[in-house]
Amino acid sequence: MGLILCRLLSDRHHKKKTSPSSSFFSQFSVAPPFRLAVLLDTPPVAHGNPRSQWSQTHISPKLKMCPSGVCVTRDRVEQSSDAVRAAAGVATGLHIWEVLWETQHRGSHALLGVSTDQCPLQASGYTALIGGDSSSWGWELTSGQLWHDGKEVGRYPEGGARETLRAPARILLVVDADAGMLGYVVDGCFLGIAFASLPKGAELFPAVSCVWGGAQIRLRYLSGMTRDPPPLETLSALCVCQSLRAHLDSIPPAARRLLFNTITSDS
Repeated sequence: MGLILCRLLSDRHHKKKTSPSSSFFSQFSVAPPFRLAVLLDTPPVAHGNPRSQWSQTHISPKLKMCPSGVCVTRDRVEQSSDAVRAAAGVATGLHIWEVLWETQHRGSHALLGVSTDQCPLQASGYTALIGGDSSSWGWELTSGQLWHDGKEVGRYPEGGARETLRAPARILLVVDADAGMLGYVVDGCFLGIAFASLPKGAELFPAVSCVWGGAQIRLRYLSGMTRDPPPLETLSALCVCQSLRAHLDSIPPAARRLLFNTITSDS
């Protein structure tokens, strides 16, 4: 637990610049489920995890993959919608992926979500591929629309206006395959459940679809857990960290340094 507290204190200066309270999305933030709160507080897995790669076979021919498999780039062609799925899906557990997609490389019909292995990956014209059929669910990052089964089924985050939605380049995709839930984290803010009725037991793949020529989209698997309860030490560390975050600004600098030195020496 001391290592977790050390990370909290030593990283505070860097996190302060992008804290949820300073984000536009903080007004839509909801408390994450407890398992998700634990997972969001867990250090990411090492780079190179197989779940961090896009699929080399489940990909539109208009998308090109980098040698490492973590980034795809769309060709500069017109009148085409193109999608790709991750190389590995999940059928159980709670999982988080990081997607990096620059806002200037989105345009219209920029969708991020999940699909089974049945979702179409290429279509003529401009359309919402992820969410365009019954086997995919997508969030349109420019308009804030939620898409499933070929139609708009809501807005996300709830209450968000189209003209003010500007999701940043980094978005976390949250899939709870046990509960059949899909959600997103933006600027450290969990925006709630986007889809709550994903098919349980089906293998679900992170997926994106786009129409912007030259768009580059990167994928990284961050962490995951089974539906078993987290260890008591992890739960204790989370409770302490949440309490510290809530009151750290009220702790005098001298006491803060003393706390940091004590944790460091104990670790």
